[in-house]
Amino acid sequence: MNALTYPVLLLALVAVGGVHMSDPALARAQSVAASQVRSVVVASDSEQIPAQPAGTAVPSGVKNADDYEETNDLEKGEGGAKAEIADPLEPFNRAMYHFNDKLYFWVLKPVARGYAKVVPESARVGVGNLFTNVSFPIRFVNCLLQANFTGAVSELGRFVVNTIWGMGGLLDPASSRDIDLVKRNEDFGQTLGVYGVGQGFFITWPILGPSSPRDTVGFVGDLFLHPFTYVGSTELWLGVRAYDRVNDTSLSIGDYESLKEAAIDPYVAIRDAYAQYRLKKVKERGVEPENPGSAGSSSLKGY
Repeated sequence: MNALTYPVLLLALVAVGGVHMSDPALARAQSVAASQVRSVVVASDSEQIPAQPAGTAVPSGVKNADDYEETNDLEKGEGGAKAEIADPLEPFNRAMYHFNDKLYFWVLKPVARGYAKVVPESARVGVGNLFTNVSFPIRFVNCLLQANFTGAVSELGRFVVNTIWGMGGLLDPASSRDIDLVKRNEDFGQTLGVYGVGQGFFITWPILGPSSPRDTVGFVGDLFLHPFTYVGSTELWLGVRAYDRVNDTSLSIGDYESLKEAAIDPYVAIRDAYAQYRLKKVKERGVEPENPGSAGSSSLKGY
């Protein structure tokens, strides 16, 4: 391997995060900061970041006002209860959170900022659209596994339209008002939840970020559905995934920083928001998971 291989692999490992939370659903999906930022649209504690009143502008980084409203509704939960997740590994998780936090600020963010200065935003949005289009098999297959046939048809239609008329996916004509094919961000972790597999407990993996036993298995399952897994060598796969994460991060710089500044305890905010987001994803398919009532509970059955 030449002298550039090791820096590229380091950046790839930092950037290659899960497919969770790629945006409103999937997405998955899914990087140190990327998975944290996509998982945490707003802080989970209303005392840390108050719920936005009607008519208030949607915070930066939230791509869809409806998603923001749904997340706020989820924060309150049924009967005012918040989604919670057991955290028996908190000392380990906090250590990994700080490790990932340093990697974000020391490696991923500087690279993403430099990339953003060189590449225009319109081009970066196009690259993001392309990567979203390529990951179509994950969303399509998981829609089928969840018996979400409407979503599967929508995803198939989006892929055909964006591939043919969107220059291979660089453009997103399927989301235009005239066509209006909504992206269904389904992932295998959500599919397991739909089939009644409990979330279990919270895990913060080094590099990959927030997860749980169920979503960790889901992440591995989604890897087998991602075309990049079968493209060339491992180094090439890591490089492509790294570029995807850097490009995505360049479009959301500041979101994670805003969360840290607003939250009394950023680790708790990320943990609770992750639990809420995953609860929302399962409930979208009509599953009513139980809320254990405290973060120290042993499991989240049905969640």
